Amino acid sequence: MSTTLYVKSNKVGNKVLPLVKSAIDAEITQLELALEMAFKRISPFEEKYKTGPEYFITNMTAEDLDGNDDEYINWAGEYKLKLKLEDKLRQLREIEYDKDVFLLNN
Repeated sequence: MSTTLYVKSNKVGNKVLPLVKSAIDAEITQLELALEMAFKRISPFEEKYKTGPEYFITNMTAEDLDGNDDEYINWAGEYKLKLKLEDKLRQLREIEYDKDVFLLNN
């Protein structure tokens, strides 16, 4: 399913579309940096416990970790943040630009 967003402007040469595209590109860059940082914060947990966050989330409890609640909360929080960042990035990257139309694929 896609959603169409029409951008209208009274400006000569319709300079709004490049501005909106630039803003979206900047947001993508920020999300990519945030995602990179989330991976860096998750990596020590994966190395220490020799497992990925998917296994951790579905099969482990705070009692399974050396740091108990603190480690569990940190790891789970970073993993959930990573998922949200990935989803936002996916949505922004799916935007297609046309001369007068944004096509938002949902």
